[in-house]
Amino acid sequence: MTQTNQALGMMVYLDMDYETAVEKVTAALKDEGFGVLTEIDVKATLKKKLDVDFRPYKILGACNPPLAHKALTLSPEIGLLLPCNVTVSEEENGRILVHLINPEVMLGMVDIPELADVACDAKERFERVAAALA
Repeated sequence: MTQTNQALGMMVYLDMDYETAVEKVTAALKDEGFGVLTEIDVKATLKKKLDVDFRPYKILGACNPPLAHKALTLSPEIGLLLPCNVTVSEEENGRILVHLINPEVMLGMVDIPELADVACDAKERFERVAAALA
């Protein structure tokens, strides 16, 4: 299990099966106050819409209600950037890759300095999620 930082977010490799990884990621998010509001099964969607095969890949839309409320109160249009996305995918070698968005990068797309505290809090929570998974 390796944890690395990237500009767009954090990534963690997990040594377990895909479905167990999705469950573990969801539980780790919950431990940090995030619920999964949306779950997009990319593999199933691409098969249905394009009849193409794709590796197991889910996009989890994670939301921490107090942080979302604070951000939306400061800037209602910030809803365009919510929820925070986390992806869980299976690579060709069978390893599971988890990507967690860096909320500071995401919320840094808008020039609203008051959002910095919200982004920092969310990033710290996601860093703890990544650490718990690693």
